[in-house]
Amino acid sequence: MKRYFTNTPHFFIRIFSNLTWCFVSDKKQVYLTFDDGPTPFVTEFVLSELKKYNAKATFFCIGKNIEKYPEIFKQIINENHSIGNHTYNHINGWKTDTETYIKNIKKTGNIINLNLKTQNSKLFRPPYGKIKFSQVKKLKKLGYQIIMWDVLSADFDTSINSEKCLDNVLKNTKKGSIVVFHDSIKAQEKAYNVLPKILNYYSKKGFEFKAI
Repeated sequence: MKRYFTNTPHFFIRIFSNLTWCFVSDKKQVYLTFDDGPTPFVTEFVLSELKKYNAKATFFCIGKNIEKYPEIFKQIINENHSIGNHTYNHINGWKTDTETYIKNIKKTGNIINLNLKTQNSKLFRPPYGKIKFSQVKKLKKLGYQIIMWDVLSADFDTSINSEKCLDNVLKNTKKGSIVVFHDSIKAQEKAYNVLPKILNYYSKKGFEFKAI
């Protein structure tokens, strides 16, 4: 049984208003985000497709993956996409004490910032979207902006096909939406099939793809 929302309910956004779920805008802009990379072949494919449309995106990277694939991580940076922190090893905030959670994020932050040429990255997305109030409070004090989403492609869900994944995005995306994809092995097939269609569809409608 599905345990996620492809379109984040408004009451969630109201209750957790100190998190960033989307952007209020009259402009035709969409914010594509990619979680769990960098991953060989998948991240490189994503970057190649984005370049075709002069599209910018935000990559929420896992610390241990940055260490394993530093050249791919540098490619993301060199192509002027935004970088976000997605913990060192994709830990669940609900199942982790706050001190351990913050240390894990700081470790990844150090890895990210060693590679950045300009200012440090202060974007964070909790794996699974699961984070405690105490963790939010600590991260806010550290200057982090916590980025959630209003549209979930569900490309991680192996029980749905690429057509359903595409439909999830097309039905729910509007001006200012933050859309979640994954540049991971699990999402590889859907990334190859769905991302080019999303980029083509919204480009024809006059949308820009912006980094956060």
